[in-house]
Amino acid sequence: MAGLPSRAAQTLPWGWYSDPQALPREQERIFRHAWQYAGPAEHVAEPGQFFTCRVGEIPVIVVRGRDEQLRAFLNVCRHRGAVLLEGSGRRETLQCHYHAWTYDLDGKLRAAPRANREPDFDGDGICLLELAVENWGPLVFVNPSAEAPPLDETLGPAAAHVGAAGIDLDALRFRHRSEYEVECNWKIAVENYLECYHCPTAHPGFSAVVDVSPDAYRLETYTLSSSQFGPLRDTESGKPDLVEGQFHWLWPVTKLYALAGPQNLAAGPVYPLGASRSAGWLDYFFPEDVPAEQVDELIAFDDQVGREDRALVESVQRGVSSGLIDAGRLMPESERLLAHFQQLVREALA
Repeated sequence: MAGLPSRAAQTLPWGWYSDPQALPREQERIFRHAWQYAGPAEHVAEPGQFFTCRVGEIPVIVVRGRDEQLRAFLNVCRHRGAVLLEGSGRRETLQCHYHAWTYDLDGKLRAAPRANREPDFDGDGICLLELAVENWGPLVFVNPSAEAPPLDETLGPAAAHVGAAGIDLDALRFRHRSEYEVECNWKIAVENYLECYHCPTAHPGFSAVVDVSPDAYRLETYTLSSSQFGPLRDTESGKPDLVEGQFHWLWPVTKLYALAGPQNLAAGPVYPLGASRSAGWLDYFFPEDVPAEQVDELIAFDDQVGREDRALVESVQRGVSSGLIDAGRLMPESERLLAHFQQLVREALA
């Protein structure tokens, strides 16, 4: 019909951001078939070291075996389904807190109390469900799918962009984790990250450091990822040790970015807690020679942007939940990365 915007200029149906019945389909068709950042590789550098995380609603253990192989398992006991472990640390075995079923670091069942009293019990074939796991530099990624493609297909050109910025992945060390919860659908949180159209209005501090004008702020989309590049303003460009801000997104929920400043890298996912509530974390990496004061200053800067974004996404959630409007109108050029994400969501849920 004449006068209606093209599909690329329309948002996803606003009902998709508040309908509890949409979430199980997203878990099945999106989160269970995608790579996601899981945690720092240095937390599983030695045999027996482990950490836990989640991919959507799926609890995950990442562990370094005695054979020094990195593995990821569904963090669920094969007995009655209890979540095995919480947090991180170092262990000789993986033992369930419910009935003390004990697994070796390779996932095989090692002991089950009273198993000798069960004449038909055969523990040889019982093992934790193994998931796909890969690391890229200091970052570990997990994919729940048994048919997971190589991580490189999701990383796309992001790896090359990080290297081109002069960031030495081998020199980066984990320095800090920020965790958060927001009152919005997970897709709203992702969409907010995928555009800086709002930056001049909502992020004055960020816009004072990074040139967010449409002629300077660059956008690129790839098959399963996208990138934003924000050059430093002229007042900062005379400092050769500073890296340009670059903000990558990996389908479906991983943020991967370098803030304008000393060498650094931040990574973290967002995941749904419900139809209108989400959570996530961000891990920050810096070379060891970056002083703590600089680290704290850059993280505080990012935290301020995060607080500003929280107000925005929670406002969007209240608006799209009103139920009187079917969809919104996008700006296809300024919000090109957002439109790309929405198209991937449509394809996954079709």
